[in-house]
Amino acid sequence: MLTAFARAFKTPDLRKKLLFTLGIMVLFRLGAHVPVPGVDYRNVQTCMDQAKSGMGLFGLVNMFSGGALLQITIFALGIMPYITASIILQLLTVVIPRLEALKKEGQSGQTKITQYTRYLTVALAVLQGTGLVATARSGALFGNCTVGNQIVPNQSIFTTVVMVITMTAGTSIIMWLGELITDRGIGNGMSILMFTSIAAGFPSALWAIKMQGKLMGGWLEFSLVILCGLAMVALVVFVEQAQRRIPVQYAKRMIGRRSYGGTSTYIPLKVNQAGVIPVIFASSLLYIPALLVQFTGSKADWANWVQANLVKGDHPIYMVTYFLLIVFFAFFYVAISFNPEEVADNMKKYGGFIPGIRAGRPTAEYLSYVLNRITWPGSLYLGLIALVPTVALVTLNANQNFPFGGTSILIIVGVGLETVKQIESQLQQRNYEGFLR
Repeated sequence: MLTAFARAFKTPDLRKKLLFTLGIMVLFRLGAHVPVPGVDYRNVQTCMDQAKSGMGLFGLVNMFSGGALLQITIFALGIMPYITASIILQLLTVVIPRLEALKKEGQSGQTKITQYTRYLTVALAVLQGTGLVATARSGALFGNCTVGNQIVPNQSIFTTVVMVITMTAGTSIIMWLGELITDRGIGNGMSILMFTSIAAGFPSALWAIKMQGKLMGGWLEFSLVILCGLAMVALVVFVEQAQRRIPVQYAKRMIGRRSYGGTSTYIPLKVNQAGVIPVIFASSLLYIPALLVQFTGSKADWANWVQANLVKGDHPIYMVTYFLLIVFFAFFYVAISFNPEEVADNMKKYGGFIPGIRAGRPTAEYLSYVLNRITWPGSLYLGLIALVPTVALVTLNANQNFPFGGTSILIIVGVGLETVKQIESQLQQRNYEGFLR
């Protein structure tokens, strides 16, 4: 692999793309440390030191922002508004006929959907930025921090508006940087920035586990976490690469004096067809009851039950609910993202068929049957991977910044594999060996 990277840097155009991508990643990380105007940076750091035991309800968003959320920087919202907007547009494509028609138009339709995603991203950034500023002003961002209500000393309307506009502009810049990587760099820009945000928190989280460890000066806990992380990476790579290949045969067709078709191919159905989206959906849905309790300050029975059962990640009810939600959203997302009837109709239109299966409705039923069977192990795998941080909290007594969480590992391994494939393909175009021998 190192030899392949050396050869990649020896190729002028590929070296230029790699250096451009690395430069954007560095710029992205610099923006994650520039405070928003109107924030008392010293008080923020004081609260960060007092919140070492966990990040509370904002852990997921803070992870996607590379730690910028709780530091209230210009990139505090991170990539989350864009992720949310993309998921919403993808779901609406199934519901709204106009968006579905745009999706079928090809490149021109996809360009319009991308533009709608940008507009929705800015709108969500305004909403999330307003919510973050309101939470910081109230002192609820860091829970019981002694100076939590002094993070924003000047609580005038002008200061609040400036803070919201700055965070929204930061999100727009992140979106622009991601598109620059996609156009001029290596891989999908938004995925690369997401990878950068998550990977940035690994060194500090690992060192915190070592410092809090009690066996052999913390090195034993540190080694166990490293081994656990390597095992998870191996498992994720194995499952992410696993797929069921359904053979497809195309019949020969004579058009004039030429024959077309007669080829064999396959439909690749991944075991984890939904990716990391079910984990994000489940995490976001579980945050809603706790956020309602936090912002309303209710002392009713339902609020007490939520505080007791749906806030702490190591509670059995929380773990079971989280697992079941992941399984549900895995099936839900696969159902809306893969349409067996549409695939069967396209195959029939171009003379394709699955050996032993009649074209048309029987093909759609067969695809649906196979998809449901492979989604079960994929959803169970997602649920188990997502619960690894919770098990680590209980067994290792680690802090809630446990680095090898299910969501983070899924994203890092997925983006890493996709980026390596893109570099590999470009190396193979130049008759190099690439990463695989």
